[in-house]
Amino acid sequence: MERKRIDVMCLQETRWKGQKAKELGEGYKLYYAGVDNRRNGVGIVLSPELKEGILQVNRVMWLKMAVEKVIVNVICAYAPQVGCPEEEKDEFWEKLGSVMVGIPVAEETWIGGDLNGHVGEGSRDTEIMGKYGVGTRNMKVRG
Repeated sequence: MERKRIDVMCLQETRWKGQKAKELGEGYKLYYAGVDNRRNGVGIVLSPELKEGILQVNRVMWLKMAVEKVIVNVICAYAPQVGCPEEEKDEFWEKLGSVMVGIPVAEETWIGGDLNGHVGEGSRDTEIMGKYGVGTRNMKVRG
């Protein structure tokens, strides 16, 4: 992160249990949330400059911080994969949606993560949305 000058890094598929924060080397700080079965956890690592502005950390993983005079919400999401029960997928999207709705319009939102390509069926000729995204595409390159 230091060499590439990355200030915010979102992690998915972590295997840590619980919800904690810990200092890493060179002043970086890790915030993470994991589940008891030690799979599908997420985390956010912040640079030394940004870690001082943390205002709130929530599960999903959602972190609110002050960057200069702007409030920024960083959301790290790891969507359930194909093959997971529909209830688990629906719960994830409802939780993510409720986080998004709760963020004031005046604040910035950064989303990082793995949404696992959840795409619904739709028409290729319209912008109709499927259950979890734009309809199936990429059959040919459009010019």
